[in-house]
Amino acid sequence: MIAMIVIENKKNISDQEDIQSKGKAGENIKDYGTINVPGPPPSNIHCLTIIGQIEGHMVLPPQNKTTKYEHLIPQLVAIEESKDIEGIILILNTVGGDVEAGLAIAEMISTMSKPSVSLVLGGGHSIGVPLSVCADYSFIASTATMTIHPIRMTGVIIGVPQTYEYFNKMQERVVNFVTRHCKISKEKFNELMLRTGELANDVGTVLVGEEAVEHGLIDEVGGLYDAIKKLRELISIGKEEGK
Repeated sequence: MIAMIVIENKKNISDQEDIQSKGKAGENIKDYGTINVPGPPPSNIHCLTIIGQIEGHMVLPPQNKTTKYEHLIPQLVAIEESKDIEGIILILNTVGGDVEAGLAIAEMISTMSKPSVSLVLGGGHSIGVPLSVCADYSFIASTATMTIHPIRMTGVIIGVPQTYEYFNKMQERVVNFVTRHCKISKEKFNELMLRTGELANDVGTVLVGEEAVEHGLIDEVGGLYDAIKKLRELISIGKEEGK
């Protein structure tokens, strides 16, 4: 009698495992179009994505695709402390967003000891520009675009000289960061930022692929293979130098 109960229990457990397995397979078919999704192999490279709109202190509507800085900052600390991760590849397709949140993320990446490479796919607009250049080496896809324009602010603005001074200081923070981390000069960046006649209802410049490289904003035109290859080179150089 006891043996029959044990066999029955094993059968129930086996049936439950089959149901769970079929449920997972169903989810895989729904989400990925395949039954078995192979897990990623162990890697010494961490992929960090900056997509959609960079969310700051205000929560954006749920229909917006966002990158939350309070999620990325702890990740970056963990990456810096990790013994297994030796390099970071930063993938960008962003319309921009909160200036202070974007600069905070860019500052953290630029001050990390681990080698980093950025790759702009689709777009690296507005505050996405500092994030594109904060890595040790940067790539842009031939079809990707970058929009350079002055800082915009929404909400109640007081019409006093102090407001202009505040805007000017915020703009200087962005300009100084970008020009410190790439080959473009401050004068050229300001000229692109204040150019008229290119953007509808706004001032600024849109750079496509090779144009961003020609102006010294991005290091090279390339794709995922190029970015990973360059990152592995930087990791090897770091090991040779005893970092």
